[in-house]
Formats: sequence, C-alpha cells, structure tokens
Amino acid sequence: MSILLMMWLVSCNAMAQKAMEKGLATIDRATAEAHIRFLAADELRGRYAGTAEGRVAANYIASQLQQMGVAPLLESYFQPFDACCMETRQGFRWETHPDSVARLADVAYLRCSMRNVLGVIPGRRTDEYVVIGAHYDHIGIAHGQKADSICNGADDNASGVSAVLQLARAFVASGVQPERTVVFAFWDGEELGLLGSKYFVHCHDKGKKLCAYLNYDMIGRNHFPDRPWHVVYFYTESHPAFGDWLRTAIKKFGLRLEPDYRPWDKPVGGSDNASFALIDVPVIWYHTDGHPDYHRPGDHAERINWEKVVDITKASFLNAWRMANDAEY
Repeated sequence: MSILLMMWLVSCNAMAQKAMEKGLATIDRATAEAHIRFLAADELRGRYAGTAEGRVAANYIASQLQQMGVAPLLESYFQPFDACCMETRQGFRWETHPDSVARLADVAYLRCSMRNVLGVIPGRRTDEYVVIGAHYDHIGIAHGQKADSICNGADDNASGVSAVLQLARAFVASGVQPERTVVFAFWDGEELGLLGSKYFVHCHDKGKKLCAYLNYDMIGRNHFPDRPWHVVYFYTESHPAFGDWLRTAIKKFGLRLEPDYRPWDKPVGGSDNASFALIDVPVIWYHTDGHPDYHRPGDHAERINWEKVVDITKASFLNAWRMANDAEY
C-alpha cells in the first residue's frame, strides 16, 4: 500500500469518527424527556393500537421525522395495515398477512386498522437496509381500576420510541451519508402480537437485503434498585462483534452501563426482534427488565431513569453507526 493511499485512508477514518461523534453529541436528556412525557401523557390514554390516541402518537412521530429532515420510506410516513382477530382453542389470534386478512374479513371476531411509521436515510448501498425500531402502541385503559386507570406506558415503550427518534436526529446531524440505507421504524400493534413488525417483514421488498435490526423495548426503569445502570443486551449469537461493539463503546465513551450480555442463537422472544430473527436477520435488543409497573397504570414518566435512557441511546447509536457503515460484522 502506498504512503499516499495510507494517508488518504487515515484521513477518511478521522472524518468518519468526527461525523459519528457529532451525531453522538446531539443525544441528550432534554430530548428524551420531551418525547417520553408527550407519548406517556394521560391525554393519549395508553396509545392502544387502532385508537384515535394511537393515531395522535403516530402523527407526533411523523412530525418529528419531518422536522429533522428524515424522508418517509414510502409515499408518506405511514404504512397502514389491517389485522383480523380470530378465536381459537388457544385464545385470540391476530392475523396481519394481507391474504389472511382478505380471507377472514367477513368472519373475523374483530378487525382493526393500524399504522407503522417509517422514515429513511438513504445509504450509498440502496439495496442494503439496516432497520432501527421500537413499538409505539401500549395497552390503553385498565378497566375496573378505582383511581388511576390509564396505562401510560412511559417505559413500555415511549422510552424506546425516544431512542429511535434521537438516533434519527443523530444520523442527520452527522452530516454524512451512511453506507447502508437506514430505516427508522415505529411499530403499531406490538402489544397485540408484534403485528406492525410482522406486517413490515411480510411486505418488505425482497430486493432490499435486511442486514440487521436494532430493537428497543423498555429501556427506562431499574429492575434492581441497587443497580441503576443495569441493562439486558440480547444479540444474535452468530455475530459476536455485536457484544464487542458495546464493550468498546462503554470503555471509549465512559458510558455508565452495566450490561447483562445475552447472546442468543435466534432471539425470537419478547418483542419485535422476533419478526426479524425468524427470517434470520441478525438483531440487537436493548431492554432493562421488568418492574412492578409493567402493563399497569403506574408506568409513569416520573419513574424513568433518565440518565440510563440517555446512555443506552448513546451506546445504541454507536451500534447503529457500525451496522450502517462497517464492511462486515
């Protein structure tokens, strides 16, 4: 390798590092708090899928993407889809596949119209996608409660939505085009059975390779009161680089996280990561474990560990940057 080529490569790496750090610097508590407090407000009544309040949440997310300058992935920011609910011996099951919905439309127990929100930053490789996602719906109202009945869902999953919005802004602020196209996805209907992410996978253009998926679901609470920096880090076991990335990020940038690393052969449980893992897309999922307010009216913004949300968001931006730019992983 010639000296001039080496100097050019060093210069390119320095410029990329500077761009990445410029994006990282935009991630802050004030922004996280603004997003979470809006989405978890009583006025949104728990953001149940298919409700007017759920549409308000979707409109808010789309408006934030538009203000950042993140383009819609489709003709608009919204990917509408229908789901039908059937009663089976195992209980109720929702179907989102267009063929199933058409077949069951006249006999379904319930039918619901929902919307994913999808933004995109086009990469140099327009046929390779990295998807960064979080569900924005929650479970609505806890009927029968005598006092507070609104399940606000501050942790589940306004916290995750705040992270995806901050990553979108960070990529824009970096000022450089990523190598791979980056899709910012906000799923509807997760609480009913991962419906939004399932629909996206069903309908995804097979000419666009899904290279990786980064998921957030509940990143804001303390499962262990004496361990405020605890975070569970699920990732596809066949991609050990994902574990190395987090270790490097914590050390290099002084992040206060204490990860529980959980490599998994195929991470198909728990959240929207399952929709991608089932088609063999490598995934990372950030999660801070359960807590007494899970799916209850006590999941309020006032109980969020704001500093942890910020550090998880910063660490995951460094993950996403590498997903979008590394030659291989």
